[in-house]
Amino acid sequence: MLVICYSAKAQESKETKKLQFVYTLKLIPRLLDDKNWAQSDNEAVSAHFKQLKTYLSEGKLVMAGRTLNSDESQFGIVVLEVNSEAEARTIMENDAAVKAGIMTAQLLPFYTALIRKTE
Repeated sequence: MLVICYSAKAQESKETKKLQFVYTLKLIPRLLDDKNWAQSDNEAVSAHFKQLKTYLSEGKLVMAGRTLNSDESQFGIVVLEVNSEAEARTIMENDAAVKAGIMTAQLLPFYTALIRKTE
């Protein structure tokens, strides 16, 4: 009986455990030069940032950021903690910058091994 209870408890834990995914973002080449940015591009990035803040408040966003270089090696990352790959993919595909076509994205499974504690 104890084994059955343990198994049920383990199964319950598996069902509620969140999964982590990272999606990487790359600006399209045109936007590597600041003078090529249009108002619509800036609006898409603002909407992208607003979405990320919403995911943060919902507990789905672990962290997001970007490299500070402005050449073709630049990229951004969004680390999510969600219920499924499908949920992560939906978030990525509905990212305002991706939908606007100013960033490309790739989704990958992710695991946070170490993280600094905030105080």
